[in-house]
Amino acid sequence: MNNYIYIAVMALVSYAIRILPLTLIRKPIKNRFIQSFLYYVPYVTLAVMTFPAIIRATQTPVSGAAALAAGIIAAWCGAGLFPVSVICCALVFVIELFV
Repeated sequence: MNNYIYIAVMALVSYAIRILPLTLIRKPIKNRFIQSFLYYVPYVTLAVMTFPAIIRATQTPVSGAAALAAGIIAAWCGAGLFPVSVICCALVFVIELFV
């Protein structure tokens, strides 16, 4: 019986989080700070979920961190998604081969 109560509470909270902004905020948001905050929320959420997984996905955190750094540098230099992933995978392979 308690499981049904937990599920109902979770459903209400999830529904309230999605519905309250739609019903309470009717005017366009003109505050630049709030607009900027809302613009970056999806990117920050994705980064918070992805970065720890990148480091923990390998056998040693050192190889994950090195691959992350190499991927950032390669992407910053203009490499596409496939070359960045190949560089990161090769780097993890080489580091874990010797560590």
